[in-house]
Amino acid sequence: MALEPSSANPPDRRDYFRIEDRIGLEIRRLDADTPTPNDPFNGDHLDDLRAELRRLDQDIRLHLASLAERDRLMTTLIKSLNGKLDTLARIMAFEQNPLQQDQWQQVTLSEGGIAFITPTASYQRGDRLAVRMTLPPELFRPQGIAEVVDARADDAGNWRVHAEFTSIHDSDRQQIARHVMRWQVRQRQKN
Repeated sequence: MALEPSSANPPDRRDYFRIEDRIGLEIRRLDADTPTPNDPFNGDHLDDLRAELRRLDQDIRLHLASLAERDRLMTTLIKSLNGKLDTLARIMAFEQNPLQQDQWQQVTLSEGGIAFITPTASYQRGDRLAVRMTLPPELFRPQGIAEVVDARADDAGNWRVHAEFTSIHDSDRQQIARHVMRWQVRQRQKN
């Protein structure tokens, strides 16, 4: 007699790699009947500068690849200087707008969504959320719009909320993907 799969426990199908990490997390509930705002976090006067910095960083990476073929010593020096500038930028960003201690929390993160814990039943299935993350140690700040797909009480009396990204820029999704990959590499190096 052949066994049939149980519908009570459907197979775990994942489209993205997931990690458990401690990140900075800012969440704003969006009204269901209003259009998605362009910037739910009220805009930052430094957004244009951050976009320019990302563009310049991509240019440097592109030119480094061709320079590496001709001059390895110069390539190494430029990579070191670029790393130094990245570190300085992260220090300045963190000093300018440090997150409060309660905004750092354990989450499950992937390119497809995020799961987090709240002390109360603040969110319900179908709620739309604006989510901004601060991903250490690089302090990338991707943001997107997510929809709550599940919210359940856990054994400790908290609520575990699972949300799926419904609107996220490709560059923000790529930042999350790089963060997940780097986190996995760091975990392998620890073991």
